[in-house]
Amino acid sequence: MFDVARLAGVSHQTVSRVLNGSDAVRESTRQRVTEAIDQLGYRRNLAARALVTRRTATIGVICFNTTLFGPASMLYAIEQAATEAGFFVSVATDSTVDSTTLPRALRRLEEQSVEGVIVIAPLAANREALRALRNPVPVVAVDATPGLGIPVVGVDQVDGARQMTRHLLDGGATTVWHVAGAAEWTETDARLAGWRSELLEHGRAVPEPLRGDWTPRSGYLAGLELGADPSVEAVFVANDQMALGVLRGLAESGRSVPGDVLVGGFDDVPESEFYCPPLTTVRQDFASVGRRSVDLLVEEIERAANGEASASTAVIPAELIVRQSSRRR
Repeated sequence: MFDVARLAGVSHQTVSRVLNGSDAVRESTRQRVTEAIDQLGYRRNLAARALVTRRTATIGVICFNTTLFGPASMLYAIEQAATEAGFFVSVATDSTVDSTTLPRALRRLEEQSVEGVIVIAPLAANREALRALRNPVPVVAVDATPGLGIPVVGVDQVDGARQMTRHLLDGGATTVWHVAGAAEWTETDARLAGWRSELLEHGRAVPEPLRGDWTPRSGYLAGLELGADPSVEAVFVANDQMALGVLRGLAESGRSVPGDVLVGGFDDVPESEFYCPPLTTVRQDFASVGRRSVDLLVEEIERAANGEASASTAVIPAELIVRQSSRRR
């Protein structure tokens, strides 16, 4: 830092102010310091800075199964939001998040001196693990159900399912069938609940849901079964990947979409607008989830420094995206 100051013709305190983004530096001075930093290849020693400030500007993220669109998108959104907020991110992944793996992952992150942790916890089993957790650092849960004694952030899955079901009913369907997601997922239960409550509110029959596992193949098998039943007029599929399989299964059964059957999915994966036909779906605003989870964690870090804590809940609205698969000509 003293070398940078000498080359730029300023004090080392001025260099420090530039590095910390202070507004109390003239633009011409900031430019000279920046040029000197680039010329010398100067990089701050973050470990030394952490020893002085007792802040590492690092948060941890615990997650599993990032091969699926939802968890992967959550992780990416959190990383982006943390970077924008000036934090580094350390990620700990495992095959699942339970009472054994969660404390283990938390210890790994503690050893890296993270200031707080975000846990992406979409499984019902995660709930008990989070409830039993003795938090050594502030923790925020994403995609978990409230009532855990820690802040929770998530998309309104129930309302998203209700919006889709209502839309399909408005399209003229007598009732709406449902291809549910994998068992033990909080999203599966929430989307089932939204679908069922919307049908009951409209006084419609509630068909027995078909169970999938989030994969296109499970959707394809469900599509063949649904396609063999001439009474099926509309299908709400719990995610877009299964909806891709449903579309193929219906086509092979001789049922046209949307002519014979209306179809809607959930997630709005990037490929969904290029399905044949383009898929009506429910969009999850992962960017907002990422920002809100990071914001809540920063608030918890500040509260923890003052000996306080909270259990705030942030619910991000879901958005219905209407495309050709639910529009009868």
